[in-house]
Amino acid sequence: MYEKPLPHIDDLNRPYWEAAKRHELVLQRCDSCGHYRYPAGLSCPACLSDKLRWVKVSGRGTVYTWTVIHQLYHPAFTADLPYAVVAVELAEGPRMNTSLTACKIEDIRVGMPVEVVFDDVTEVMTLPRFRPR
Repeated sequence: MYEKPLPHIDDLNRPYWEAAKRHELVLQRCDSCGHYRYPAGLSCPACLSDKLRWVKVSGRGTVYTWTVIHQLYHPAFTADLPYAVVAVELAEGPRMNTSLTACKIEDIRVGMPVEVVFDDVTEVMTLPRFRPR
């Protein structure tokens, strides 16, 4: 049984989570100017168009920054301490806060190339994470 908090799924982000369940990473892209956005929104932050659609993206990026968490904020993370929270800049532009798998904290570097992997944490929820490539 997965005991960590899970994301709230709503009508706006549902396509993202449905794609993750299929082991695909999708983002919204503006049909007017081509800007990719994450997280999901109702309009493009670059041109304010509401012509957004979900498109599959490469799942590749680089570590933009990270922080190491030493303080326990939720009891479900006790066994993980310390752990890293990583901001990945996707090849398409947006940055995602995530976690790295198959990587020691001391090996994380700004600019490290990473790729998406999918963690099926429950029967209905899959979480995108990243690993070094």
